[in-house]
Order: sequence, then C-alpha cells, then structure tokens
Amino acid sequence: MFGALDISTSALVAQRTRAQVISANLANQNANFDANGKNNPFQRRIAVFASGDPVNGNPNGVHVREILLDPVFQEKYDPTNPAADERGYIKSTNIDPMLEQVNMLEAARAYEANIAAAEATKSMMQTSLRLLA
Repeated sequence: MFGALDISTSALVAQRTRAQVISANLANQNANFDANGKNNPFQRRIAVFASGDPVNGNPNGVHVREILLDPVFQEKYDPTNPAADERGYIKSTNIDPMLEQVNMLEAARAYEANIAAAEATKSMMQTSLRLLA
C-alpha cells in the first residue's frame, strides 16, 4: 500500500520540477543577450520524464530523466542593433508564452491529480487500519 504513496510522491516531485523549468522559460523569454552584451539568447528548457525512481531503486513512479536545451532560436531583423549579423538579424529566444502557460496548466493539473491520488490512498490506509483494530 505504501507503494501507491511512493508513486504519487515521485509524480509530485517530477511535476514540481517541470513547473520550475517552465517558470524559468517564462522569466527568460526576453533574455537575448548575456552578461557581456553578446547576442546569446536564453535556451528554452524541456523537462523529460522517465518511468521509475532511480534514487530509491523503485521501478514504479516517475522522475525527471533530464532537462534538455532547445537548440532552435528565432531570428529577428534589426539592422540597427550592433549585435546584428551581416544580414541584419539577431538571434532571439524561441519561447512562446502561450505554449508555456498551457504547459504550466497541464503540470498544475497533473500535480493536483497526484495530490488527490495520495489523499485517496491515505484514506484507504486509514480505513484499513480501523478495520484491523
């Protein structure tokens, strides 16, 4: 019965990490230059899930396998910008705020569903203990 709680807990941790990645994407959607003023846009991050819990050696549950960097950038035409290339373009982040907000809503719903599953498991455990007593 504790396995069900472990599965819900691992999913909560994974969704929290996903939400943090999405928050970082939204916070840096306009970060097109690094600290030295070079045209080095923020790369969008993507949380990739995998089954199992490698920390505890449990084959059940879910974890964040890795956080990928999206290699794609947008190009914006700005010939007056000193960082523009010979064609007059600067690289820009490819972060779509609407897509990130949809991803955040999905992560929040999954988080809420796992809380409900954990609460249901806890309730079943309490009822089982009452029957045994």
